Amino acid sequence: MTRAHENSHGNGAGLPRVPSIPLSDDASTPGDQSIGGLVKDATTHLSTLIRGELELAKAEVGREVKKGLTGSVSLIVALVVLLLSIPFLFVAFALGLNDLVDWEDHPWAGFLITFGLFLLVVGLLVLVGVRKFKRIRAPQRTIDSAKDTIAALRSRGDDERGELEPSRP
Repeated sequence: MTRAHENSHGNGAGLPRVPSIPLSDDASTPGDQSIGGLVKDATTHLSTLIRGELELAKAEVGREVKKGLTGSVSLIVALVVLLLSIPFLFVAFALGLNDLVDWEDHPWAGFLITFGLFLLVVGLLVLVGVRKFKRIRAPQRTIDSAKDTIAALRSRGDDERGELEPSRP
């Protein structure tokens, strides 16, 4: 058997050992085997080939999934750090307002203005959200289609009964 990473391109390092199909069988010549033996060998080789391909695919996909997970974790940690740093930005904004207007006697004023700006942004976002919710409508085409389908199935059921016997609830 050969290893999967011992291929002609040399780019399969680290892949698991998979069974391979021998290119020649020294034990017998093709004229010595029956048709049944040849079919058996062909199905065995095909099965081995498919198993080998599946093992190779699992190994490659597994490595790529690990790379993706590592990248995702990095991005999630970066997002958490960004979210944790946002309050510092707003504190700096409030202190900057205090320095800009020179409110040394009232250091809370910059923070109050920053809080007011937050409330303004929240109010605008709530207004936009409420307007979007008011635009939601029922899926009328789907409802009509479902009613048409139910009506067609009911009328087909009546046709199959022959309308001779009364329908039962």
